[in-house]
Amino acid sequence: MATTPTDSLDDVDEDAAARGAVYATLSKGFEYPTESFHEAAANGSLEADLRACFDRTALDVSVPSLTTDDDYRTLAARYNDIFELGYSEYTDRTDGSLDAEGPPVPLYESKYRPDHSWNDVNLDLSRAYSHYGLEIDQETRDNHDALTYELEFAGYLARREAAVGSDAARARLDFHDRHLGHAAAGVAERLRDEPGTDIYGGLGDLLEAVVRADRNDLADRLEGRR
Repeated sequence: MATTPTDSLDDVDEDAAARGAVYATLSKGFEYPTESFHEAAANGSLEADLRACFDRTALDVSVPSLTTDDDYRTLAARYNDIFELGYSEYTDRTDGSLDAEGPPVPLYESKYRPDHSWNDVNLDLSRAYSHYGLEIDQETRDNHDALTYELEFAGYLARREAAVGSDAARARLDFHDRHLGHAAAGVAERLRDEPGTDIYGGLGDLLEAVVRADRNDLADRLEGRR
């Protein structure tokens, strides 16, 4: 997602800025792994950096193990098996009947919203991004409901809260309730049911815990409710 910079970094709210860093890191965690991401996961710096971020927030979130013994090619193959590759086989080759399924853990909010159409989910997200002058990166264009985009947007709103104020915090609370909370819960649940997730199981647990804790903290601070 192409973003616009936040305002001056003077008098930044450190808690909100740290939450923004957590969301940005989670977004990278659910992208196809780069070699630098693999290195951070393998040497423990990914987990250590996230723990340092949480130490700067008021969120009561425990960071699970986020290390891997996989080499880079194995981690990339694991990602593909969990998030990218579906299953298909011909049930009747005489007429071309095909039984096909998506990947075990789809990374799109609409896959977890049976009560909402794909169009309604993505149109609402497009309007939310556009309101802040944000747009999908044309070089890596994906659907608006991609989990990585939603995490980037939550991170942007947290950084904007850090630099600008409570309007962005209210927008993030609304975003959790309307979108990210559903995606995070759905992805985490699927990951818990999937064998051999390695680091991605921990990332799923952390994703759900962060979104829930951030949402509840915002509701308490802004509206006195959960």
